[in-house]
Amino acid sequence: MSDTALKPASPELLAQLAAVVGPKGWIADAADMAPYLADWRGLYHGQAAAVLRPATTAEVSRIVRLCAEARVGIVPQGGNTGLVGGSVPGEQGGEVLVNLGRMNRVRALDALDHSITVEAGCILAEVQQAADEADRLFPLSLGAEGRCQIGGNLSTNAGGTAVLRYGTTRELVLGLEVVLPDGQVWDGLRALRKDNTGYDLKQLFIGAEGTLGIITAAVLKLFPKPRETATAFAALPDLDAAVDLFARFRAASSDLVTSFELIPGSGLDLALKHVAGTVDPLSARHAQYLLIELASGTEGGGLADLVERTLAAGLEAGTVLDATLARNAAQAAALWRVREAMVEAQRLEGASIKHDVSVPVSAIPAFVARASKAVERAVPGVRPIAFGHVGDGNVHFNLTQPEGMDGQSFLARWGELSRIVHDIVADFGGSISAEHGLGRLKCHEILRYRSPVEIELMRTLKRALDPHGIMNPGKVVLINPD
Repeated sequence: MSDTALKPASPELLAQLAAVVGPKGWIADAADMAPYLADWRGLYHGQAAAVLRPATTAEVSRIVRLCAEARVGIVPQGGNTGLVGGSVPGEQGGEVLVNLGRMNRVRALDALDHSITVEAGCILAEVQQAADEADRLFPLSLGAEGRCQIGGNLSTNAGGTAVLRYGTTRELVLGLEVVLPDGQVWDGLRALRKDNTGYDLKQLFIGAEGTLGIITAAVLKLFPKPRETATAFAALPDLDAAVDLFARFRAASSDLVTSFELIPGSGLDLALKHVAGTVDPLSARHAQYLLIELASGTEGGGLADLVERTLAAGLEAGTVLDATLARNAAQAAALWRVREAMVEAQRLEGASIKHDVSVPVSAIPAFVARASKAVERAVPGVRPIAFGHVGDGNVHFNLTQPEGMDGQSFLARWGELSRIVHDIVADFGGSISAEHGLGRLKCHEILRYRSPVEIELMRTLKRALDPHGIMNPGKVVLINPD
C-alpha cells in the first residue's frame, strides 16, 4: 500500500514507456505479467499497469524521468526472490514494474585489481562463475543464487553463508551506478579501495530496497580463491556449546571460519522426512548440530588437521558429542545439502511463520530458549525451528504449524506471534531484520523498534531524494503511516 498521493499510469504514459523499451521490454498482458506480480512465497499478489524490462541504463533513466513527471509509482525488481514483499507492487494497479533482468552484462573484470563491474540483472551465480574463471572469488552465497540478481542483492544488503569472513553485500561493493528518482544517472562506478571525499553515497542505496533510486550497475570486490577448504558436521548437547565452539574455532584458526551454521535436530528430521537424497551425517540423532567450514589461501596448510584438533578439544570439553569431517568435495556438498534441505522441508511440512532476526552472538542460546517458550505458550504444539548463521548472530526463527492445525488458521496468527518474537529480540538489543530487509512485511513493524530519531532520519532521506514518493512506494519507510 502506498502512503503517497501518486497517480495511476495513463494510456499516454504507457505508450511513451512502451516506446522507450521496445517490444522486447514491454509486457502488458495479464497472464504474461502474473509471474512478476507475486512473491515466491505467495504472501503478496500485486497489480501493475505494465512490466518494463529495460536493456540499458539510458532506458531506465528515461522510464524514471517519465514516471517522475507523471507522478506514477515505480517498483524496481530483480530476481523476485525476496522474503518481505519488497519487489512486489501494491494492489491498486497504477504502478509500473521495472524488472532489470535484461541488464545482465559483465562490463569489466580486473583480476589484478580484484574487482568486477556488473549490471544489476546479472544472476548471482553467474557473477560467481565469472570470478571463478578469472581465478578469483566473489564470496556472496545464498540459497537463491541461481535465480536472484545482483541488483536485488545490493538493494537488500543480502547476507548469506559467508558473512563471517567477507561481510554482508554492503562490504563487497566498491562503486555503484544509480538512476535517481528524477531520472538523473549517478555514475559512481569507481574501483577505489580508499576514497574519503565526502559522504559515501553508495551506502545510501545499498539496503534501501529501491526506495531511493534504481541500482543499474556495480563494481564489486573480488578475493583470492581459497586453495584449501575444510568442512565438518558436529553434534552438540545444547546451544551454549555452539557459542563456545565458535570461540574455539576463531581462536584456533585466526578467523579462517567462513561458515558456522546452526541446524537443529528438528530441522534435520524434516529434511530427512521430505527431501530425497538427504542423509544423516552421524550415526545417532542429537538436539543441535553445526555445519562448520574454514577456508585458507594456502594449499596443504593443514586446515583439516586444525578442524580435527579443535573438534577433539570440544569432545574433551563436552561441547561436542560427535562429528564428521568431509574428506572430499562430494562429502562437503552432502553436508551442505542437509542445510539446504532443511529450508526446503519446512515448506513441505506445512505453513511456516518466518522470522529473520539477529541478536549478539553470546545471546543466541538465551534468545532461542525464551522465544521458544513464549510462542509455545501462545500456540500450543507450534514447532520452532531456530537455525542460521551463529557466527554473526543471525537466527532464522521459523515456526511450523502444529500437527493437525489448519495452515491458514496458523498463518492468521502471524502478527501475534511476530510481535512476541520481535519484542524478545528487542529486549536482547537485536534487530527484527538481519538480512532480508523490511519491504512491505515489516515497514509498519519497524516503527515499534526504531527510535523516532532514526525513523525521522530515514524519512528525511526519502523526502530529499524522492520528494514525490515514486520509488517503490509503501516499502521500508512510510512517510505517512496509517
